Amino acid sequence: MSTTPDPRDQISASAADAAQRARIGMRRDALRLSGTIADFFLPDDARLDDRTRLTLATVLGAIVGAIEGDIRRHAARVLGNWAEDGAAAALIAAQGRALDRLLASQVLRDRSLMEELIGRVRQDLLAELLPTAVSEPDEPSVVVRLTDVGDGVVASAAGALLAAQSRRRTANDLGMAAGSELTADNHHRLVWWTAAAVREGAGDNALVDRAIEEAALRSLAAHDEGERLESLAVRLAIAIDARPSEVPTLLVDILGDRALALFIAVLARAIGLDYAQMRRIVLDADGSQLWLALRAVQLDRAAIARIGLSLADADPTRDVEAFADRLDEIAAIAPEVAQAALAPFATHPDLRRALADLAEAPFA
Repeated sequence: MSTTPDPRDQISASAADAAQRARIGMRRDALRLSGTIADFFLPDDARLDDRTRLTLATVLGAIVGAIEGDIRRHAARVLGNWAEDGAAAALIAAQGRALDRLLASQVLRDRSLMEELIGRVRQDLLAELLPTAVSEPDEPSVVVRLTDVGDGVVASAAGALLAAQSRRRTANDLGMAAGSELTADNHHRLVWWTAAAVREGAGDNALVDRAIEEAALRSLAAHDEGERLESLAVRLAIAIDARPSEVPTLLVDILGDRALALFIAVLARAIGLDYAQMRRIVLDADGSQLWLALRAVQLDRAAIARIGLSLADADPTRDVEAFADRLDEIAAIAPEVAQAALAPFATHPDLRRALADLAEAPFA
């Protein structure tokens, strides 16, 4: 015997649903207000400009979307092999939902992940705007010339860097992801966060769980940290193994070719810092630490001036007049004094991060 639904049950369910939406809306409004307040009190030099913010959002969305797509497609293929066609179709149909879930959960506010992404975006934007300063109009870039040297290790590393530069440039132009291009640790966390977001929206199904896990493990296995643009720049810097007397000219030529990643890698190797630390130094609009780094590798006044002016042309937040006023003072710094001043930056990156975390924590 069929029964007619009680209207009071329907009203109760509708009220509960409305109450749940209201609670979600209140939490969203509270988070938005907290973010607005935090943004208001940020100093100007800590606030992302609109172009960087937009590019960062595009890059993050592309990376998460690519990881999510890989997980959904492979999990759906596995489910299809298990005759779970309905579950497979549902996974594919839900593509594009992971990013919103990860943003709402705030897991993406991870310091290591965002530091890497922000550094990468700012590096790419700066490289794009650097003025080209090759000696002759038809002269190939430094990296192109390195692909033709007799040293096979250098030539191979240069070719790999050229390919990586092209992939990164194309991905940025199209708003796509050329692989996640993240360090292994950050890629690992992002894959599992994305897998969790996919799983959360898929309901309770043990077979779906197994398929998503298999897809996530496959994504992790396919990731090669060594194919990142930054890793390849470091590899080429090691292969070149420039003598101290060669470093100044090499740095000026590399920056003139807008190969910013290689500029950072060569300078980092010459001083003994890791790539991420040197990138922070190079991207800092104040430039004080960069001038020390350039003096530490014995760049003269003319070379420092060329590098400073090139960076100022690409980054309007740099005070070119203040730089010009300080140029004589910078050039007068003894290399050994500059090296000693930079010594604290040689601290192991894990210890630096731990010290930074500790500095932000209140005393008991």
